[in-house]
Amino acid sequence: MDVAALAASPFIALLAWSVVLLVFHVSLQGMTATLELGSAWNAGPRDVERKPSGKLAGRSARASANFQETYPAFVGLSLALTIAGDPTGWGLAGAWAWIVFRIVYIPLYLAGVPYVRSLVWLGSLAGLLLMFGAIVV
Repeated sequence: MDVAALAASPFIALLAWSVVLLVFHVSLQGMTATLELGSAWNAGPRDVERKPSGKLAGRSARASANFQETYPAFVGLSLALTIAGDPTGWGLAGAWAWIVFRIVYIPLYLAGVPYVRSLVWLGSLAGLLLMFGAIVV
């Protein structure tokens, strides 16, 4: 496969958007912690460990950690599909599912919505499984 074909892969664009989602998670976590602990804490060296104790800051931190648990799998599968190709389209459908479910997951986690949040997480996992299946089949 030539370089132009690799660059034209829709997985490259989805990888770029996934970085935007990662930055959003990190920013949200930082903003909610700063709201609770103050801008002096954020700007300081943080030599003494202080963790926010509020619900919103805690939830945004846990949502970010949860995102980062599956993010490496998404990156690896996206790169593999870029190289190997996705003749059936199932890999691309899975990648879109992962992105969409991960976006929907954020407000559900922040709002503390049980069960539905877990179903949305399972939907993102199903997206990864579709991507995996497109590679190995």
